[in-house]
Amino acid sequence: MDLDQIERKDSMGIYTKTGDKGTTSTFDNIRLTKDDIRVESYGTVDELGSLLGLAKNYVEEEMYHKIFTIQNKLFTVATNLATEDQSKVMYRMKEEDIKYLEDIIDDYMGRLNDPTGFIIPGSNKISGYLHVARTVCRRAERRIISLSGVAEVDPLVIKYVNRLSDAIYAMARYSEDSQNSVKYE
Repeated sequence: MDLDQIERKDSMGIYTKTGDKGTTSTFDNIRLTKDDIRVESYGTVDELGSLLGLAKNYVEEEMYHKIFTIQNKLFTVATNLATEDQSKVMYRMKEEDIKYLEDIIDDYMGRLNDPTGFIIPGSNKISGYLHVARTVCRRAERRIISLSGVAEVDPLVIKYVNRLSDAIYAMARYSEDSQNSVKYE
């Protein structure tokens, strides 16, 4: 980027025009196509964080704070995925991050007496948004698994996202107005 582009970026907005040809930069300044599996991975995590941001506006205060904490942690997940050279990753996932999610799962499923079986999701806005977030989380996990087949991915990132889909499911299931079981006919 030349000085003219830097001045334009500072004075006119956030665009740099460097992505106009379908590429973007990772945190460690490697150019990739915008449909690269690495970009897909952290982009889907970004989508998840935004969807959780929508969902949290409909939940009670206790769950709001849990979702806010998760959204913050998703930035750590995304920065790990957006950095090809793992030695340059500044913030890492920890086992305590996974434990936090397991506590959410145990708490909300315990409040429901650990139900089993499938339900029809979305008996209200809260559960509906959370169930959509859960499915986006599972897509993010699939993208991350694809990335791990071609590049190094911290196993705790994979474990966190796997556990996160369960935590979102537990919050969604708890938020249902009615537990409408699936009836196979």
